[in-house]
Amino acid sequence: MRKGDETRARILQVAEAAVLAKGFAATSIEELITETGITKSGFFYHFHDKNELAKALLERYLENDNRIYDEIFGRARELADDPLQAFLLGLKLLSEQLSDLPNGHPGCLVAVMCVHERAFDRGIQEINRQAALAWRRRFRAMFEEILAVYEPRERLDVDQLADMVSTVLEGGIVMSKALRDPKSLPDQLLVLRAFVRMLFRGGAERRTAAT
Repeated sequence: MRKGDETRARILQVAEAAVLAKGFAATSIEELITETGITKSGFFYHFHDKNELAKALLERYLENDNRIYDEIFGRARELADDPLQAFLLGLKLLSEQLSDLPNGHPGCLVAVMCVHERAFDRGIQEINRQAALAWRRRFRAMFEEILAVYEPRERLDVDQLADMVSTVLEGGIVMSKALRDPKSLPDQLLVLRAFVRMLFRGGAERRTAAT
């Protein structure tokens, strides 16, 4: 990695920690300059303004988020041919990975920027919207695979079911922070896992009995 790339990565790392800790508006360029040990001109060489910094932060966060999901659910699919078993295993692996974070999940940049979306231009707002839609598409594809094999106990809209995964993840982050309990988020994922198992396994048993 070139020195310029290292500096940019360092700025983004420091900025992400600060934004998750106290919000974007409360994070100043001056403190980022001090923390990273660069000059003001050095900062503006990489980011013309805070809105450009916000865009880079979101893109970096979402790239890492997608990488984690690809690795975890890809690994689960390698270990289980059955789509339901693969999804349940993926949730288990994700829960275990989150349990290994000693101080809990640091927070979600998408959620932080949604709360304060008026501080950003439409480009940032659209990145947030597209991130939520990408999460929906990812989990909807998994549920569509499951629905091709299993009949659920209850008929649910597949998009709403997909959104539920992100809702549990985002809500679990909030609850973990509010309760000061790092285990709350991984435990919520296990509750979701139990719900999905009950939703589909009961339906599959009824289909078997009817044939």
